[in-house]
Amino acid sequence: MIRSPLTPSAVASPRRIATLALPALVVLAAEPLYVLVDTAVVGHLGRLPLAALAVAGTVMTLIAWLGTVLAYGITGRAARRFGSGDRAAAVAEGVQASWLALGVGVLVALAMQLGAGPLVEALAGPGEVADAAGRWLRVAALGAPGLLLAAAGNGWLRGVQNTRRPLWFVLGPNLLSALLCPLLVYPVGWGLTGSAVANVVAQTISGGLFVAALVSERVALRPRPGVIRQQLVLSRDLLVRGVAFQASFLSATAVAARFGAAAVGAHQIAVQLWFFTALVLDALAIAAQALIGAALGAGDDAGARALARRVALLGAGCGVAFAVLIAVGAGVVPGLFSSDEQVRDQAMVAWPWLVALQPVGGVVFALDGVLIGAGDVRYLRNLTIVAAFGGFLPAIWLSYAFDLGLGGIWAGLFLFVLLRLVALLLRLRSGGWAVVGAVR
Repeated sequence: MIRSPLTPSAVASPRRIATLALPALVVLAAEPLYVLVDTAVVGHLGRLPLAALAVAGTVMTLIAWLGTVLAYGITGRAARRFGSGDRAAAVAEGVQASWLALGVGVLVALAMQLGAGPLVEALAGPGEVADAAGRWLRVAALGAPGLLLAAAGNGWLRGVQNTRRPLWFVLGPNLLSALLCPLLVYPVGWGLTGSAVANVVAQTISGGLFVAALVSERVALRPRPGVIRQQLVLSRDLLVRGVAFQASFLSATAVAARFGAAAVGAHQIAVQLWFFTALVLDALAIAAQALIGAALGAGDDAGARALARRVALLGAGCGVAFAVLIAVGAGVVPGLFSSDEQVRDQAMVAWPWLVALQPVGGVVFALDGVLIGAGDVRYLRNLTIVAAFGGFLPAIWLSYAFDLGLGGIWAGLFLFVLLRLVALLLRLRSGGWAVVGAVR
């Protein structure tokens, strides 16, 4: 078997990390940017279509989140195979992940044909908004197989350390859809349905491109249930971890709403800025997943440890840079989102916490990528559950009980991230995550 040409110094090179992280960042940003375009186009149809898109889009965001879980799970497995010198086996992981993605995508598409109406009514209540949202969701859900196939494709290509092909496979269809959306909505006259069709076109083309990339590798394409079961276990742990995140942030929004419109508006501004910085740091985590998996697959635990330390330092550096920018923009940025003086005043309550979170979060996101790449997802799952249900959620509801306002909520978020930082650093120091071999 030919060994991978990775060495500890090459693996830990900042230039190599950037080569993987920057294209991944564009891929991560493509979908949110398209959603902004879609929202702007539909927004000119009126208040009702925009509200319908907001409700139905929330459901599609959850479907996209399933894809992210799948992509993260497959990256580490494929990277280990690649690091061991067996590229064909790494691609074979992508084949099985694609079968899994196709199966789940078809089930989602069929389920939405039957369940879209009751689901959006549960979110928005019965009425015109729910009716329009249901129509949009039934059409948009037809793109679920392509959406999840693209996620699986991103996963295995990252695993073989190729983040440039996913860049074109995602960016091209999204640009096409951004051009197609206004045409279908206005000149063609399909209205809100035109937006859904544009989504389906982009996701189906993107999924098809990733499938074509698999076929071009000339590996066996038959499904292997045993491997798919292993991937499901990995995805299950990441999914449970994600549910803990969702429960925490939904609770934070619910409590902020109980403090009044100004508080929840300010909370939304701060949270979206937090999510934006997380998006950038996720690109670094993706590079860490690919490189850590490859190093451990090659039997290079020393190189993996060196890379983990370097990635943590890079994450801290990016976090400090964000902290400085957010601190400097304190008097300007909230005003870009709202002209309401009370909203801006409430934003200043959360702002010091948002600044403080950046360096801590930078290290946490980076080390999340390290442990996902190492396949140590059970530890991440348990850690997130403990930090969420033992730190963040109690702090949120204590803030409500004692009327601590937005500051209490954001102190809870800081506690959540700080608990994860301490536990991740302890795990990093223990070395229990650095298990070598082609598959963990």
